[in-house]
Amino acid sequence: MTADIPADFHLESGERLGQRRLVGRLHGTVGAPVVVVAGGISADRFVHKTENGGRGWWSGAVGVRGPVDLNRFQVLSFDYAPDAGGRTSVTITTRDQARLLALLLDEVGIETVAAFVGASYGGMVGLAFAEIFPERIDSLVVISAAHRAHPIGTAWRGVQRRILKLAAEAGRAEDGVALARELAMTTYRTGEEFAERFPTEAPTTAGGTYPVCDYLTAQGRSYRGRMTAERWISLSDSIDRHQVTPEAIKTPVTLVGFTTDRLAPIDDLRELAARLPVLWRFVEAPSLYGHDAFLKEEALIGQVLRQALKEVDQ
Repeated sequence: MTADIPADFHLESGERLGQRRLVGRLHGTVGAPVVVVAGGISADRFVHKTENGGRGWWSGAVGVRGPVDLNRFQVLSFDYAPDAGGRTSVTITTRDQARLLALLLDEVGIETVAAFVGASYGGMVGLAFAEIFPERIDSLVVISAAHRAHPIGTAWRGVQRRILKLAAEAGRAEDGVALARELAMTTYRTGEEFAERFPTEAPTTAGGTYPVCDYLTAQGRSYRGRMTAERWISLSDSIDRHQVTPEAIKTPVTLVGFTTDRLAPIDDLRELAARLPVLWRFVEAPSLYGHDAFLKEEALIGQVLRQALKEVDQ
């Protein structure tokens, strides 16, 4: 499914997007209540299955008889702007992404969504959507995201953006994407997980790789074709510009935070929970996986989603 972006559509920065269309995908039972599902900046419209029938990026949560049950709901997932074809970065906010989502909903005639389930960047977009369009959303589930970015996360992402820019200027943009991804992986997970997984024996000579470095190199290499440097700069910066006023969000919210998450620290989620006017439930949990817990802690996330969406039906 696609929606045209009006010629007069401007981002909050005053800039225009280079792309002229938005792309989304509907999964599940036609005519059922609609649930929007959005994830981190690497997520796309293939939340359940890929075009070739492979597992989508959150198949553990979205599926037939899954926590977000495709027998009961129609799931809308979408590609964030800017699209992968852009060769220049743009200054885009989570509020801009919410406005673009509204265009996509208009295109398919969906006036109100039963729920918005957002994790990481998707949770930020969900908060922005609920703030701007309170009449278009019945409930909101936010996982591993707060009302603002934390300075330590901005610091890490700032280093990633400088790596991307430096590599692009040197004519090695894909190498920059790989290296920035290596750094990003160290922020998504916990030191405890790394200590459990990787031995600490040193290489024979200085400059050789340690086992953990081999893992990170492989992660970076596999990411090279998935994100352009310009798109990553745009979306990374969008995280750091994120800012909503919790008191302005009147939608009932289920909030999930992990005590080991360094990108969305639990204290920020506690503040968000305290300031939200209608908080259905706030779940705090430890996890070995830090920020990636929303992808790895399938049992806990599944339980929370089933409960939240059960309440949607009532």
